[in-house]
Amino acid sequence: MAQTSAKLKVGLMLPYTGTYASLGNAIENGFRLYLAEKGGKLSGREIEFIKVDDESDPSKATDNVNKLIKRDNVDVLVGTVHSGVAMAMAKVAKDTGTILIVPNAGADVVTGAMCAPNIFRSSFTNWQPGYAMGEVVAKKGHKKVVTITWKYAAGDESVNGFKESFEKAGGKVVKELTLPFPNVEFQALLTEIAATKPDAVYTFFSGGGAVKFVKDYAAAGLKKSIPLYGPGFLTDGTLEAQGAAAEGLLTTLHYADSLGTARDNAFRLAYAKTYKLQPDVFAVQGYDAAQMLGIGLAAVKGDISKRAGFVSAIEKAKIDSPRGAFTLSKSHNPVQDIYLRQVVGNENRFVSVISKALADPARGCKM
Repeated sequence: MAQTSAKLKVGLMLPYTGTYASLGNAIENGFRLYLAEKGGKLSGREIEFIKVDDESDPSKATDNVNKLIKRDNVDVLVGTVHSGVAMAMAKVAKDTGTILIVPNAGADVVTGAMCAPNIFRSSFTNWQPGYAMGEVVAKKGHKKVVTITWKYAAGDESVNGFKESFEKAGGKVVKELTLPFPNVEFQALLTEIAATKPDAVYTFFSGGGAVKFVKDYAAAGLKKSIPLYGPGFLTDGTLEAQGAAAEGLLTTLHYADSLGTARDNAFRLAYAKTYKLQPDVFAVQGYDAAQMLGIGLAAVKGDISKRAGFVSAIEKAKIDSPRGAFTLSKSHNPVQDIYLRQVVGNENRFVSVISKALADPARGCKM
């Protein structure tokens, strides 16, 4: 059977259980939606999915990814959500030369020091929305900020991005609070925030942790006196569960629920019809991971073994995303607009473009 008529094996390594299960499902839904729009094939090749629940557990990641490559012989890896798992995936992908498209995990190092010609990202780096929010909080005149997050790559890097721009603008992060992932016992830390009396709080949580933090923050009476800010993961895919506690929150992200463009409207309608759900940023990132794969395959007429042509096509592409068109940096991370959004009811409404075509500094990338 010719290389280009056999099924293309795509290994989906995503969280299907635990804190991030809804994120994994949204990514897969977005990916499958793009595939359906192309009649179920990319450059004439049917796609065979091999799915692994990575459980957001870095200790199982290397085994999981090795099985997909060595046992299942996947042509392409797509994953994941948790930054620690993604770093293990990137290491194996780099060592084996397997194409990896990261549809969420923002670990800076994946397109920083671990960058490689075969590793691409359709999402963001943790630095990007954090850096943009530092500018917002400084412009609002806040001088003293407390940060709070899980103690892992995503949290650390999001806080570092925020701190970099906030302190450059004259602000000061007076306290950095953390707790182990996926712990959600926030009470003692909320008491500490109240005692510190900062002008504002910057936080990174997502999934189930974000739901509980936003509700606990409001229940502790802090929302009224100390404004809460964060990257969009705080309120993306979580608003229904957060309810009134999230109302009015400002977040920064590369997507919003009401961009109002023809491209986004068409995507949202197709997604809602297919899945009876409203799409979120995770669905967009899954959709764009499939778009990127499609662009690479089109350039090599479906023959993914023609690696140079595949890579070059994605590097040169302007990706027509529902979030707005984006390109890829030299390190293969999106160069994209970051939006300020405000929670109104069950929507993360677009307020303004905060950073136009923001590129991650990709520290340590040698490619």
